[in-house]
Amino acid sequence: MASVSSKVPNSLYKAAVSAVVENYICVRKELRTLPENVQFDIYYKLYEEDRLCQLGVEFSDLDVFAQMLKVRSKRLLLLHSFQSLMDHGTKVAKELTASYSRRCTQALASLSASSRAFHERLIDLGLRLGGFLSDAGWFSESEKVLLSCQDLCQAGEGPKYWRRSLECSHKLLHVQTAFCHFDEADETHNYALNILKCLQDAGEEANLAGLYAEFSVLYFIRSQYDEAYRWSVMALKEVANSSCQVSPCRCQHHHLPTRVTVDVLRQAAKACVVKREFARAELLIKEAVYVAREVFGSDHPKYSDSLLDYGFYLLNFDSIAHSVHVYKTALDIRLSVFGKWNIHVASAHEDLAYALYVHEYSSGRFVEARDHAERAINIMKELLPREHLLLASSQRVKALILEEIAIDSMEKELLDAAEKLHLSALKLAKLAFGEMNVQTAKHYGNLGRLYQSMKKFQEAETMHLKAIDIKEQLLGPEDYEVALSVGHLASLYNYHMLQYRKAEELYYRSIAIGQKLFGQSYSGLEYDYRGLLHVYTELGEVEKVAQYTFVLNHWKMLRDLNARREVPPLDPTEQPRPLAEVVARFFEVPVEQGASSSPKTETSAAVVKSGAEEK
Repeated sequence: MASVSSKVPNSLYKAAVSAVVENYICVRKELRTLPENVQFDIYYKLYEEDRLCQLGVEFSDLDVFAQMLKVRSKRLLLLHSFQSLMDHGTKVAKELTASYSRRCTQALASLSASSRAFHERLIDLGLRLGGFLSDAGWFSESEKVLLSCQDLCQAGEGPKYWRRSLECSHKLLHVQTAFCHFDEADETHNYALNILKCLQDAGEEANLAGLYAEFSVLYFIRSQYDEAYRWSVMALKEVANSSCQVSPCRCQHHHLPTRVTVDVLRQAAKACVVKREFARAELLIKEAVYVAREVFGSDHPKYSDSLLDYGFYLLNFDSIAHSVHVYKTALDIRLSVFGKWNIHVASAHEDLAYALYVHEYSSGRFVEARDHAERAINIMKELLPREHLLLASSQRVKALILEEIAIDSMEKELLDAAEKLHLSALKLAKLAFGEMNVQTAKHYGNLGRLYQSMKKFQEAETMHLKAIDIKEQLLGPEDYEVALSVGHLASLYNYHMLQYRKAEELYYRSIAIGQKLFGQSYSGLEYDYRGLLHVYTELGEVEKVAQYTFVLNHWKMLRDLNARREVPPLDPTEQPRPLAEVVARFFEVPVEQGASSSPKTETSAAVVKSGAEEK
């Protein structure tokens, strides 16, 4: 009887919601007197019945949407319905942003002690609305909301408002970095450090894990990997300090939202990947995936975010086929949440396009990779300002794909198209990062490879030398990125400019760096060994040919052994461990040698993104 009676109210409730929707015009004014969760169900029913014009009118009202933001248990459904309005052409994001900014302006014009409670509620709304718009992929509107919210926070005094300013800075920095507003992100970064000093001087404590992780993201996207790694480790320590020692749910933390914990683990894992600390990266990213799956579910954007970063780890660890599968799963989740026309979906298409490019590098089957790259570009062209840096990243991936197709098909038009895309990406990278940046150097390197394919050998040499010079100045002479560019220049000298002694010297240098950093089975060594075989064959040095034939065969044996250590698939039954234990394990794991993605291209998986990104 209990089970039957429990279904009756639910059926009656659904019938009542349907009745209200049928008579929406007559009762819409009374809806706002209902509890938030009841209002939400009525509005969601409007979405389900495709009554988007009516829903758009309601959601464009800031007071109504503020109520919807309080229904945290149905955030996914809110994302679904909100994106459908944006796809429908309703300018709900802009209208909410404008309404909030107007209220903040009015509030700042009438500051008084009696209005303090209203200001605090307005700050709370700004943090919720700005965070939601960021989660939904509408970064420009999110940034405007959070900037207005920051103005309100700055108008207050004392630790209470400093804490709110710090929380706002955390969200704002995430949006500005994801949207490639780097100058603005710098300002927010410096402001957050000043606020933090005020709190520390006042003897106040705050958990800074999320903020430190965003600092790391900013440095990571700028290819300042040492700083990115340093801040990510500091964020991990904050997570460990906030972990519950005893908790019924092992992923819960005092005063630290689970989504922040997941983001810290993700970013620290990515920082470990670019530092080639793969054992530590695997420990962290798998924990992030398991926590996100347990807390948010396997259909949630936060789980998709974690999978994308897991794919990044797999791609760099030479587990290419596995990475493609993970990227496809992440894309499917984002498509189900956001639909086709969303910046988060575009970013996932781009990640998958590059993984497929790497996976099919030897086979030359780039149809699927090209399709995903073009989908990413089409979405970004629709949603972003012209020549946005995020668009340049997708264009770069497409250019790499077109170049490989052109080499096989001998289609000059594709090479010309690739050159145009690479030059556009270089221009935007120089505007965003300047000349002396690893990302800019990668663009020079990509152009060098392209000019090599186009038989413009002098131009290719110039580009490779620029890439090497920048990387050496920024990273030192024995960095992985330097070895990559050195190997490219060696290939140019070897196969096209017939400067065999120069090529020989560069191959030895590339091999030395690769072996030092990644060990004897490093995948990139194949290209150097084959290059040396060609050099010595052309020079007629028979003993050297025999020597490097043996070396290459020995390398193949090591690679076969290494392939048996393929990263196993995610365990669907695996539960997250206590975070304090995971962080402790992180510091116990020794720095190990690892592998890197197979094709020797200048675009590694660490291309510029908002989630990740980045996107």
